[in-house]
Amino acid sequence: MGTADNTWDRVQGNWKQLTGKVKQQWGKLTDDDLTVIDGKREELAGRLQERYGYAKEQAEREIDDWTSRQ
Repeated sequence: MGTADNTWDRVQGNWKQLTGKVKQQWGKLTDDDLTVIDGKREELAGRLQERYGYAKEQAEREIDDWTSRQ
């Protein structure tokens, strides 16, 4: 898990620049969602569960897949 955490740190540090890519990946997230998420992985997972009806595990998997491509 350590590598994913390090990669997420980079995402968090560049959140403002990455919001466009986040919206490409998850179009149901609103600008307000992105503001609230503000680079917080747990918050992103929670919003994906809300907007897409994902289980927590699925949200985490999607985030890991997306993060590994950034």
